[in-house]
Amino acid sequence: MADLLGLLLQVAEKAANVARVCRQEAPLFQLLVQEKTGDDKNKKFVQDFKTLADVVIQEMIRHDVGTQFPEMADFIRGEESNKFENGLGESVTITVCRTEEETAALLATVLDGDQTAASLLARAIHQDPATIDASTEGLTFPLTPSELGIWIDPIDATSQYIEGREEELVEGHLSPSGLHCALVLIGVYLRSTGEPVMGVINQPFNHKDLAGGGWRGRHFWGVSCGSINVCSVSHPKDGPEGKRGLSVVLSSSEKQVVKEALSTLCGPERLIYASGAGYKILCVILGLADAYVLSEGSTFKWDSCAPHVLLRALGGGVVDLSKSLLSNCGSQDHMAELTYHQPHPECKGADRWANHGGLVAYQDFSQLCSIIKTLKGKV
Repeated sequence: MADLLGLLLQVAEKAANVARVCRQEAPLFQLLVQEKTGDDKNKKFVQDFKTLADVVIQEMIRHDVGTQFPEMADFIRGEESNKFENGLGESVTITVCRTEEETAALLATVLDGDQTAASLLARAIHQDPATIDASTEGLTFPLTPSELGIWIDPIDATSQYIEGREEELVEGHLSPSGLHCALVLIGVYLRSTGEPVMGVINQPFNHKDLAGGGWRGRHFWGVSCGSINVCSVSHPKDGPEGKRGLSVVLSSSEKQVVKEALSTLCGPERLIYASGAGYKILCVILGLADAYVLSEGSTFKWDSCAPHVLLRALGGGVVDLSKSLLSNCGSQDHMAELTYHQPHPECKGADRWANHGGLVAYQDFSQLCSIIKTLKGKV
C-alpha cells in the first residue's frame, strides 16, 4: 500500500504538470473549453465547464494506476466523461495510448490538427515527474488493492482554473479565489464500506518561481485506516478556541439563513468565503478555518473523498449535514460520516454521486457539535 500511495503522489504531480502546460497555451486554452450539458451538468452553476485538461488528467491517472494495479482498474472513477467534442463536431474518446506518439496523434484529432499542442500535452502525459519526497517508506497498511476503489477530481474548482487569476497568497491566511483554489484530488475508499482510507491533494498553482516565472505546486497526503492515522500536515494549533473564536468557511452562494445562524455562533467577522469545495476542505486541514459548512447537495464524491482522509487522519472528518442534524452529537462514532461506494439509484448522471445532504468538514468534534446545534431547526 505504500507503493500505491507513492504512485498516487507521482500521478498527481503528473496531473499538475498537465494543468500547468494547458494554462501556458492561453490562446489555445480558450478553445478547449466546452460547457457540460444534460445529466453531467452541475445544476448549481449557470455555466459548468469541462476542459480537455480535466479529461486528459483523469484518463492519465486511470491508465497509470490501472497498469500497476490491474485489480483496481474497474473501480477507478472520476468526474468527467472521457468523450470530448472537437471544433468539427466530432466526438473523440480520450485514452492514454501505449506511446507518446500515439497519444499525440489521438489528441491532435481533438485539437483540430494542432500537432504542436498535441505533442506538448502527450509529452506531459508520458513523462515521469520529479521524485516526490513524501516519507512514505516503511508505511504498512492492512489493505490490499482488490479491496479499494478510487475517486478522481482532475481539476477541482475548474472555473477558477479557467479564469486564471493570480492571487498573492499570504502565509496563514485563506485567499478566497484564484488559481491556487484549483486542486488535483485523488481519494481511495474501501469498496465494502465506502470508508475513505487514503488521499492525495496536489495544488499545481501554489507559487510562482521568481527566477523562471513558471508555477510551482505543493502536495499533501493522508492515510486513515483503523488505528493507523498518518498525515503529511501537522495538526494546526494556535491556542484555545476562546481566544480566537470559531471560524467557518462557506460558499458565497450559501443560504442566507445558514449565514445568519452561523454568524450568531462565530461572529460575522469569522465567516469567510472561498471557491472550490476541495480548497475549502483543504483550508480546514491547514487550520485556516475550523470548519466548512455546505447546506446544499452541490458537491460530489470526487470533491470530498481525498481531503476527507486527511481530516480523518487529523482526528476530524466530513459528515452529512442533513443526517447529522437528526443526531444528538453524542459521540464521534455515531455521526453520519460521508461514504463513497454507493450511488443514489433514483438519480441520473453526476447526481448519482452527489453529497445530497450537504456536509460539514471539521477537525474538532466539539466544534462540529456547536455547529450542528446552531443549525438545528434552521436548515
